[in-house]
Amino acid sequence: MSATSSVTAKSSATYDVVVVGAGFAGMYMLHRLRGQGMTARVFEQGSGVGGTWYWNRYPGARCDVESMQYSYSFSEELQQEWDWSERYAPQPEILKYANHVADRFDLRKDIQFDTRVESAVFDEVTNLWSVTTSDGKTVTAKFVVLATGCLSNARMPDIKGLDQFKGKVYHTGHWPHEAVDFTGQRVAVIGTGSSGIQSVPVIAEQASHLTVFQRTANFSIPARNAPLTDAERKKFRDNYPEIRRFAREVARNGIYTEMPDRGALDDGDNERRAKYEARWQRGGLTFMSVYNNLGLDKAANDTAADFVREKIAEIVKDPRTARALQPNDHPIGSKRICIDTDYFATFNRPNVTLVDIKSNPIEEITENAVRVAGKDYEVDALVLATGFDAMTGSVAKIDMKGRGGQTLNQKWAAGPRTYLGLMSAGFPNLFVITGPGSPSVLSNMIVSIEQHVDWIADCLAYMRERGLDTMEASADAEDKWVDHVNEVAAATLYPQANSWYMGANVPGKPRIFMPYIGGVGPYRKICDEVAAKGYEGFVMGAGGSATQGRGVISRGIVTLLPSW
Repeated sequence: MSATSSVTAKSSATYDVVVVGAGFAGMYMLHRLRGQGMTARVFEQGSGVGGTWYWNRYPGARCDVESMQYSYSFSEELQQEWDWSERYAPQPEILKYANHVADRFDLRKDIQFDTRVESAVFDEVTNLWSVTTSDGKTVTAKFVVLATGCLSNARMPDIKGLDQFKGKVYHTGHWPHEAVDFTGQRVAVIGTGSSGIQSVPVIAEQASHLTVFQRTANFSIPARNAPLTDAERKKFRDNYPEIRRFAREVARNGIYTEMPDRGALDDGDNERRAKYEARWQRGGLTFMSVYNNLGLDKAANDTAADFVREKIAEIVKDPRTARALQPNDHPIGSKRICIDTDYFATFNRPNVTLVDIKSNPIEEITENAVRVAGKDYEVDALVLATGFDAMTGSVAKIDMKGRGGQTLNQKWAAGPRTYLGLMSAGFPNLFVITGPGSPSVLSNMIVSIEQHVDWIADCLAYMRERGLDTMEASADAEDKWVDHVNEVAAATLYPQANSWYMGANVPGKPRIFMPYIGGVGPYRKICDEVAAKGYEGFVMGAGGSATQGRGVISRGIVTLLPSW
């Protein structure tokens, strides 16, 4: 069904819930709301479903979580019927899956595409949100759910002369929907995060010459991607109940894998190296779960980082290029670790050049070149792999006004503040899916999405059963949660990196560790216990009166966290 066939919302319409975004979070939220008999409207700025997989169509784009795990678990029939073709699904296949879900559950009729939410204002008299969209219409809703995604707001770099460049300019996070062919062209890729690392090998095969401009070297593990066999798919399907339980309740990152029983320094050098080698050969994100203290102990982390640096030196033939590609300014895993297919080997190609811009930043972009240290690198096309304004960027684009007319951007000026990553004090009936202060980007996103959607849906049912019409986080509970998120992060190596987890890739953005690093399983227990205690730490009201849950985060809840 085309985007234009979705029903257009009426300017006077009132809904129980307005959902912003039709990615995996927004689609599942809509499905749950419908199942509870609630009226809902989803506004999506793209022309189709899929969220980040709708926008990110750059060469080589694929998920870094295995396909059989990066999928919905709410429908057993869906789990059993969909055939993933590869261990790590490419973007077109993930988008095809998203469209299959939208069709299978008939979701499109409640989604309005090509429509941005411009503003949302809470009326303290009626306890309703007024939501204004880019088509100039306004709808009202009792609740608003932001399913805007953590990596959906592409960040354009502030480089002098960028607007003067005469060739084509592409951003990996906002790629054209038609095929881009770089055959015979001189191409520059600026940025070596995940999207740069995935796209460089593919572009290098097409371009007459590829110049990669690297500010920060990143750790990357080979994906070892391969077609899935029928036997592999059957093994997953037969064991889905245990795989999903483990991902939700046991795994720190929501990914089913072996759990380590020791630290890196508990093994001798030879045994430790053999374990790293085995994980390197297996490929994928589970490289970081070979030991239980790689994110906590610098000496332990150094053993893994040294191993990967040695691998880079083995793969890359030119010693100078190899040294430039070896990360030395952050612990391995403290930035989003990448997985790749022949990334480092690509720099052995005669048509690929690496330019280090850490010590000599890009001076400017001319009509046909990128200038670094007085030297012009002539190019026909620019690929900006400069990432996203992560976790808060898409929310910040909406003019959200809560109690007293305060905007969410004003409240979050010094960094995002939430209770459980779900709500922010002063903004009643406004929920955020996988928001800052929740595991979100440190986890298998679909596991975290389903947990948040289920929690919100259950909460709305709880309120309806009791005739409650408002809910918001208490300021005290929010303060304690923010302190707790920071305290747990400070006990790890993560804050040692200037990562987008901390907003470090966006000039002027406050440096605060945004995701919750305590683990998917422990976080779920905290959320479940909060709900079981009558939504402890939240203030609920009916007809103008308000009652507060029985306290805030107690020592009892904190003890549910892992010992690390």
